[in-house]
Order: sequence, then structure tokens, then C-alpha cells
Amino acid sequence: MATDRLSVIFAALADPTRRAILARLAEGDATVSELAEPFAISLPAISRHLKVLENAGLISRSRSAQWRSSSLNPEPLREATAWMERYRQFWDANFDRLDAHLRRMRQAQATPTDDESTQ
Repeated sequence: MATDRLSVIFAALADPTRRAILARLAEGDATVSELAEPFAISLPAISRHLKVLENAGLISRSRSAQWRSSSLNPEPLREATAWMERYRQFWDANFDRLDAHLRRMRQAQATPTDDESTQ
């Protein structure tokens, strides 16, 4: 079982239902019933998804009277984004080098060599 924080965050984000819940919470706090509305799954299933999100630190839950609402916590998303950003920069640099190399190859093919121009 993944125990480091980033693994727990990515594991929580791996499920499309949990990502949809986070998208809904980005609009504002919601109760379990409100979060369950668009899904064809039980309230206990939604609660299990919320527990995974809470364990990853992606949401916080509070209770007011009989209502239990959930709120988005963006910090773990920033953490995951920062980790991915390093790799985006790596791939951007590699693609830039590949693009430059392909341009040089096209120019070399388009420019006749001395042997070809004397024929």
C-alpha cells in the first residue's frame, strides 16, 4: 500500500468518480447527498470515496447539526502539479531539441550539396 503523500494523492486522483467529486467541490462546499446526486451509486459508496479524498488531504469534512459538508483543499493538488511540472519542463525541452533537429534535417534535404549542383 502506498504510504508516501504523493502516492496517496495520485491514488485518490486515479478514480474518475473522485475527480468528479473534486470538480464539484471546486464550485463550493457540498453535502454527501449533493455530491451523490449525479452518480448512480449509493450514499455509502460516495462516503467511501470521500474518505479516500480526505485521507489524501484533498478535502476536509465538517459537521453542522445533521449536515456533513465537504470542502476542497487545494494544497495537495498544488503538490501533485509541482511534481508533474518538473517532468513537463523536461519533455518540453526534449521536444524543442527534437523540433530543432528535424528542422536541420529538412534544411539539409532541401539544400542541394555541391555534388548535386554541379550535375
